[in-house]
Amino acid sequence: MAELATPPNEVRRLFHGRGRCWPGLEQLTVDWLSGQVLVSLFKEPSEEFLAQLQRMLEALVDTPIWKQSGATSLLLQHRDRQGSPMDVLWGESREYQDVMENGLKFKLDLGRKQNNGLFLDMRYGRDWVMRHAEGKRVLNLFAYTCGFSVAAIAGGAEHVVNLDMARAALSRGRDNHHLNQHDLSKVSFLGHELFKSWGKVRKLGEYDLIIIDPPSFQKGSFALTKDYQKILRRLPDLLTENGQVLACVNDPGVSSSFLIEGMAAEAPELVYQHRLENPPEFKDIDPEGGLKVLLFERS
Repeated sequence: MAELATPPNEVRRLFHGRGRCWPGLEQLTVDWLSGQVLVSLFKEPSEEFLAQLQRMLEALVDTPIWKQSGATSLLLQHRDRQGSPMDVLWGESREYQDVMENGLKFKLDLGRKQNNGLFLDMRYGRDWVMRHAEGKRVLNLFAYTCGFSVAAIAGGAEHVVNLDMARAALSRGRDNHHLNQHDLSKVSFLGHELFKSWGKVRKLGEYDLIIIDPPSFQKGSFALTKDYQKILRRLPDLLTENGQVLACVNDPGVSSSFLIEGMAAEAPELVYQHRLENPPEFKDIDPEGGLKVLLFERS
């Protein structure tokens, strides 16, 4: 793997098979996590493919490139299996790993959950927020581990409200702010289901910037194609006069037009500006197949 010859200084995707640019490797990704190399399988492969992959990885750790990379472990995660188990193929895995992205620190969970706590394809989105957050009140919906919040406070935001029904994720978000020595009096954490919490959200507003980064599906609480519109129609009542919205969707089957047309129908005063680029390591054979991060501004 040529990328290991000059390993990144920060957390980074090394190989993105899910972009469908490498036939036969569509469900395989490789991430550099500050020395821990994580290979992820998103679909259960054939026994032959898995055996071949393991042989290749076992050979990799004996190469000069690997030995010079500074890698401390090689991990294989089976995300399609119950519990997303992790195999340690080489070295020793740490349950938690602190990583750097754009000068900010984040704590990852390894081998305990399907997702480790930081979606690497959103790197440019977090960077955009950090560059545009100064002096703003920010609402971070579906906050997860508060990556956008960390970026906003680092960028000088006046206050950030994080809402997510998963309180454990918000607790990790609090850890991430602590890692960066942020003033937590500028950060609020609401461990609630969004559609039952509009009153709390409105009470803490108005907001200069609202970030919406939902899962495609959250059992019992959110289905992207059915429920996103319910959020869009609420935005005008939550935004300041010159407010902005960063709306995201990461379902390969849902295109940018879903958000652009949905906003035009539900909140026409919010005008589409442009789509943020995705990091180059997340190349996709279909530009609409990967992450979509769209900026809207109040006209």
